[in-house]
Order: sequence, then structure tokens, then C-alpha cells
Amino acid sequence: MGFLNSNDAISGQEGRAYATINGQNEEMFYVKSLEATAEKNKAEIKTLGRRGTQHKATGWSGAGSMTIFYVTTLFRQLMYKYIKEGKDTYFDIVVINQDPSSSIGKQTVTLKGVNLDSVVMASLDTDSEFLEEEVSFTFEDVEIDDSFIKPTLG
Repeated sequence: MGFLNSNDAISGQEGRAYATINGQNEEMFYVKSLEATAEKNKAEIKTLGRRGTQHKATGWSGAGSMTIFYVTTLFRQLMYKYIKEGKDTYFDIVVINQDPSSSIGKQTVTLKGVNLDSVVMASLDTDSEFLEEEVSFTFEDVEIDDSFIKPTLG
């Protein structure tokens, strides 16, 4: 039986993220962590002859969050535009995982139709060595542009 070589574990620091907002590309160098999840919506179905409840997928929804260093006003500006003008912004985020020490290559995932849920509008913290903020969002679609290849087993 083979095992995963430690070099093929992807370093969390070996990645990049880009946002395309109103046709402008923004390198998201300030991201500390980002996680986006697709979750199935399911309906419960009870049928004759079966005591247990069955489940049927009826759709899905996408949601995520990112922790970013407090060094950009970009997301505050998008929220401010919505607050003042009622104009909401949808944009795409491309997340690339690529660790040069790994043999599995890179994975590129594009989150489409990203829409912000909440944004920190101002922050101070005398106990903090550096400021960071949590930004939650939803997304409408996803594309897998590049996939990892199978690792070489040891």
C-alpha cells in the first residue's frame, strides 16, 4: 500500500487569489485565508414501505469567507456604494493553489458572481499586533479551470 509523500501536501502559503471587479483585476495579496463551500439543498422524502427518510438533492448554494489583513479599502468601497446608492456589485474571484515542491501541479478555481454579505467598515484594536477583518460572501457559480493530478505514492 502506498502513502502520500510529504512534499505533495500543499502549503497554504503557496497560492494566489485575484478578483475581477467591474472589469478590473485586483491581486488579493492581502488574503490571510479564504474558504468557499458549495452546499447541496436537499428535500426529505418519505415513501411507503420504508421507515427511514430519504433525501433528494434539489439544488445548491455557495458561500464563503475570507480573513484579510486590514490594508485595503476596496470591499468597504463596494459596501459603501450599496449603502449610499443601492448599487450592488457582483464579481469573480480566482483562487490558485500551486506549491512548487509538490508533484501534483496546480488547481485553479473561479468563484463566479461573488457578492459580499458583510464588511468591517472601521476597525481599531489596541491589543492587536496587526489588524485583520473577516469578509463573508456568497457566490452563484464555480469553474474548475485546472485540476491537481494524482500524487506519486511513496
